[in-house]
Parts: sequence; structure tokens; C-alpha cells
Amino acid sequence: MKLLLVTLYFPPAGGGGVQRSLKFASHLPALGIETHVLAPDDPKWLHEDADLPLPTQAWVHRARYVGPRGRRLADELHGRSGVDLAVRRVSTLGRRLLLPDENVTWNATAIPKAISIARSEGIDVVLTTSPPGSVHLIGAAVQAATGAKWVADLRDSLVAHPHRRSDTLAVRAKEKAARGVAMLVARRADAIVAAAEAIADETRGLNPRGRVVRIENGSDFDDFAGLEHVRTERFTITHTGSFFGRRDPKPFLRALAESGLEDATVRFVGDFRPGDREFLEELGLGDRVELIDYVPRRRSLELQRESDVLLLLIPEAGGRGRGVLSGKVFEYVAAERPILAVVPPDGAAAKLIRDTGAGVVVAPDDVEGIRAALVDLHGKWRDGALDGPPLSPEWRDRLSRGRRVEQLADLLRSLP
Repeated sequence: MKLLLVTLYFPPAGGGGVQRSLKFASHLPALGIETHVLAPDDPKWLHEDADLPLPTQAWVHRARYVGPRGRRLADELHGRSGVDLAVRRVSTLGRRLLLPDENVTWNATAIPKAISIARSEGIDVVLTTSPPGSVHLIGAAVQAATGAKWVADLRDSLVAHPHRRSDTLAVRAKEKAARGVAMLVARRADAIVAAAEAIADETRGLNPRGRVVRIENGSDFDDFAGLEHVRTERFTITHTGSFFGRRDPKPFLRALAESGLEDATVRFVGDFRPGDREFLEELGLGDRVELIDYVPRRRSLELQRESDVLLLLIPEAGGRGRGVLSGKVFEYVAAERPILAVVPPDGAAAKLIRDTGAGVVVAPDDVEGIRAALVDLHGKWRDGALDGPPLSPEWRDRLSRGRRVEQLADLLRSLP
């Protein structure tokens, strides 16, 4: 079997969104599936990670990226007003008018390239993985032009986004266009893969013609090999990943300020919004908070293993945060450090944390509950009793990335 994997996020791009497609491309060849990858040459990523290795047994093809550079627009607009704010907003108008998303212009080069690869290599299946949703238009085009099977991999919802605010005309237009892509996927894809059950349920509600299969992100335990935890004189908590949309550190920061833990250090690794910086300064947290800009993945893994506790933040977002089960959750579990999960208590992430015994769960807006959890974890750390039992071999096997890719291989082989 020959597979063409189409993804916008692939090394040398950095960030958590790269890992799912990279691991698919790295593991599938060992399972007997000849794997080709189509990714942009330079999509003007927000972050790059030159240290990420490309898969050694997959063919990587590039299509020239045509589109806007990655930007953190909310940060650029923060604190601006009057003419300055108006000018900045006008400068973003072009990208806001692109539907269904700002990366759709890559299709101009990616679609002909994908069709060419499918024909020359005799591709049996094209797998498109989103976000962005516009990447699925490439799968539909290859399917129509070559007769190859098409599988759509959904890492996020195509319709309901927990961080999206629907109070502007531009956002509503994007949501309408995104629903159009979702209907195309439902009508045309031979199978649909969802990274979480909530996404799978939503997709089944569209009456798709193909099977809908949940294949969650996995834990890459081998990536932490050789990284040891060494206790220091400070109680160290680490959060990795950028803040955007409704992800909010403020309740945690309030709890930290009220905890009275003077020997605690909280490290936020990744992009931190200007407004959140101002808030922590108002709280007078001083040297108890360390802001670290984006780092390559290897360094991020080192920081996680060095930590006493890992901080996971998932917002309620009107109930939509309950279904979020991002790759970060599985990465934290693989780090095998206690997790303080400030997440919807009845959500998917909370269930995984509880089932594996990987940490403690507190509701996102429960400042007192977060404070109490911090004090309790600190007490265990002080007494040398913080480390819990390691994951059982059964859980390690169940959560491993290799097991997830085996599920994908089985699905690909089962296509009629």
C-alpha cells in the first residue's frame, strides 16, 4: 500500500501540532505502508525547530507555500487604540477574508503537486490532517483526479472551536466556510479519523458516508529516554505551550499568589500574552514566575522531566473544552511527572488523568481548589513523597504512539 500524507505542519516547523503527522510518517513505513509526505517548503511558521529529525523511511515532498506569515494578532493589537489600532486592524484584513482559513492559498500549489505525486507514485490513499481545515480540499481534489481513497484526519473540530469567538462578521464567515468543509469531508471522505471522541461524535452527526474512527494522540515514552528528574531547592511547576483564545492562566496565577508558597517557581514555556504578563506583575509574583520563550521540542521535554509538577490548562469554553484531548496531555503523561490538571472535571482530559493516576484535577475557575492542590502538592514535595507510582506496562502499551499508528494502519488496509 502507498500513502500520501498531506500536512501543513511538518519539520522544520515547530510546536505541538507537528508531532501527530511526524509520528505517523515515522512509524507507518515499519508497518509495511510506503509513505510519502507533502508539506510546505516554507509556510512562514510562527515557530521553527531545526532539531526535529525528518522520518528516515518516508519520502518528503514540498510544495511552495503561498500565503500570509504566521502572526499572533491578538498580541499585536494589545494595548493599541485610536488610529494605531485601526491601521493594525486594516493590515490584517486580507488574511481575515481568506476562507475557510488563512492557509487556503497553499492549495494553489499543493493541489497540483499532490495530484502529480499520486499519479507518479501510484498512491492508494491520501491522508489529509487538519488543522487547518482547508487542507482537506487537497484530499478531495486528489480523490476526484486519481480515484485514490481519501481519509480525513481531524485533530480539532472543523465546526466548533473552543477558542473561537463568534461575535464578529469575519469569524462567522469563517465558521460558515468551515461547516462547508466539514460537509465536504462527510460526503466525500472514505473514512474519517478523529483525535478525540467529542470530534468523532460531532462528525457522526453529519451522516458521513465513510467510517468514523477515533485514534487519539499517543505518548512518546522513548522521547524521554535519558532525561532524568533531579530535585532542586525550589518547588518547580512547568507549563509548556502557548496561550491563545480562551486559554487563561489568571485563575492559576491568583491561586499561586494566595498560596503563600515562597519557594515555588512556575515556568511558562512558550508564547505568553501581554495582558497575562501585566496581570502577573499586578499580583507581585516576582521571581515565582519564569517566562521562557518558545524552545525546541527536545529542550521542552528536558524542562518537563526536570519539573516537580506539570501544569495543564484547558478552559471550559462554554462546554467545548470538555472534549479537548490534545497531544500535550499525552506528552505530560509520558514525562511521568505529577500533573496539576486545571481542566473541565467532567472532560476527556480529566478522565485520562484520573484513570492513569497521573495527577490531580481541579476545575478551571476554582481558584480555591487550585490553591489547595498547590499547597498539597508542595507538602508532598517538601516531605519527599511527591512522586507517584510509574505507569503500568498495560497503560504504557495502551497509550503508546506506536499503538495509535497501528490503529491507523489497520484502518488504511481495511478501506474497500
